[in-house]
Amino acid sequence: MSGPSIAPLQARHVPSPAGSALAAALAGRGVKTLCIVAVLLWLTVTVALPLAGLLGKSLYDQKGNFTGLANFLRFFSEPALFSSLTHSLWVSTITTLAAVPLGFLYAWSLNRTTMRGKKFFRALAMAPLLAPTLMHGIVLIYLFGRKGLVTTGFFGAIPGWDIGLYGSTGIVIAEALYAFPPCFLILSTALSLTDARLYEAARALGASRWRIFTTVTLPGVKYGLISAVFVSFVSSFTDFGAPKVVGGSYNVLATDIYKHVIGQQNFVMGATVSVILLIPTALAFLADHIVQRRQSTAMASKAVPYQPKPNAGRDGLAMTVCCLLGSVFIIYLLTGLYASLVKVWPYKLSLTLAHFDFEATAGGGYRAFHNSLKMSAWSALLGTATAFFTGYVLEKFKECPRLRQVCSVLSLLPMALPGLVIGLAYIFFFNAPGWDFHGLRIPNPFTFLYGTMGLLVLSNLIYFHTVSFLTARTALKQLDSEYEAVSESLSVPFTRLLRTVTFPVCLPAVLEIGYYFFVRSMTTLSAVIFLYSADLPLAAVAVANMDDAGDTAAALAMCVVIVATNLAVRILYGACTAGLQRRARAWQTR
Repeated sequence: MSGPSIAPLQARHVPSPAGSALAAALAGRGVKTLCIVAVLLWLTVTVALPLAGLLGKSLYDQKGNFTGLANFLRFFSEPALFSSLTHSLWVSTITTLAAVPLGFLYAWSLNRTTMRGKKFFRALAMAPLLAPTLMHGIVLIYLFGRKGLVTTGFFGAIPGWDIGLYGSTGIVIAEALYAFPPCFLILSTALSLTDARLYEAARALGASRWRIFTTVTLPGVKYGLISAVFVSFVSSFTDFGAPKVVGGSYNVLATDIYKHVIGQQNFVMGATVSVILLIPTALAFLADHIVQRRQSTAMASKAVPYQPKPNAGRDGLAMTVCCLLGSVFIIYLLTGLYASLVKVWPYKLSLTLAHFDFEATAGGGYRAFHNSLKMSAWSALLGTATAFFTGYVLEKFKECPRLRQVCSVLSLLPMALPGLVIGLAYIFFFNAPGWDFHGLRIPNPFTFLYGTMGLLVLSNLIYFHTVSFLTARTALKQLDSEYEAVSESLSVPFTRLLRTVTFPVCLPAVLEIGYYFFVRSMTTLSAVIFLYSADLPLAAVAVANMDDAGDTAAALAMCVVIVATNLAVRILYGACTAGLQRRARAWQTR
């Protein structure tokens, strides 16, 4: 009698294949939910809570008395302050109208033609990223300032040309240089993965090239275009370095924040202006949400990668576009190098290396440079991981839709803030000993970060998060959701799909994100100028200090050192990852 009773008992403990698949699916959903919660907690601590403290600061006066909206009413009632807002909107609009079309033309030339020298031009497109934004303004002064090469006609050799650099003209030129690389990066990613079957069908139906461009190409990259517009507008809207150098009396919001905090020690008004800069974020998120809702996947599971065919006219036009834009970047870099070697501009044009001796200048010299190297390396490593992980979780997981929507908003917020704002918010948040909540004292567990390298790295991770997040998300959008559906039907863990399919296909974008984090961290000024300490001087801050002290040539020399370092890292980075990129793109040649 014992035999029949034991067999059913044993059968109940043997899981069926269907039960195993269900258990695996439930376990996978639990892990995905935990990942979404982790992203939400990360963004809450690094974005939401500091911004909430900044908003709270704007509602009080200098003595700590609650004033409500009085500070905002004061901003809009004072003509000088309100004009800064209109100036910022004007400069950002013109910059976007210049940077996005040029970035698209450049990206299209490199991805949709068979022109030669693509690697060279792709590297050259990132040249403006190699230098601090202060260098954009300083080089423009040496070119178009009152004693500039172009203004003086190369010191009288030819007729001069005065473009009226100081003011909106100089800011727009500098900001266009500043915004071009991220626009190109986003649009190049969007154009690099395209289903060739759409083009074959359009040609079979007799569509003209212009109709194919307007009905296939543009719709296929519209998400990237919206992202590029958002990045260009907000980055120029919030930049501080270039307006500080060439803005003159043409005030913008970012320089107003600096003047209120550094010049007047008015943290309250600085916080008020910072909060006003959140308006572009709401508009950008609305546009992003509309595009995401209507966006169709660009790369289906059965997609045929687009391979451009030789066309002499089209390839020649693409080469012309790349040569013209590339020559601008080369002239910009060579002018900076030449001016840093001139003994006394424009009176003694003999060359010297004296300006590269920073011992007698302000800012920390080569010690500051070494600190920037360390900070940038950590920012590249941790920033790439967090940006890609955030993009993957929000794009490929479907659990907790409302939490994912909150995370998307928080991921877009940093791009709408100047680095000055992030630095100011981090001062209020990470330096606070605690908070009073309805009579309950809550200690701050993050104060140990204040004044350390960790906080500098964290500010870079957040400041440059949005561009990297959008780049990762644009790359991930190219992968059809059918991959995830097949993976779930076969009970394959999403981690295996990520490791064997998603990450290899997106590896080129991941590598570019890592390099973007490194060079941006080496060159950033506004994100760290409120957070660095005397024990942790940084190279970009040293440039600002030397420029303020009148050591313009030494400041430019430090910029050249930074550019040379970023260029060397780029060459080494490309050499070390060439094999990885070939394997990642191997599927495109099959």
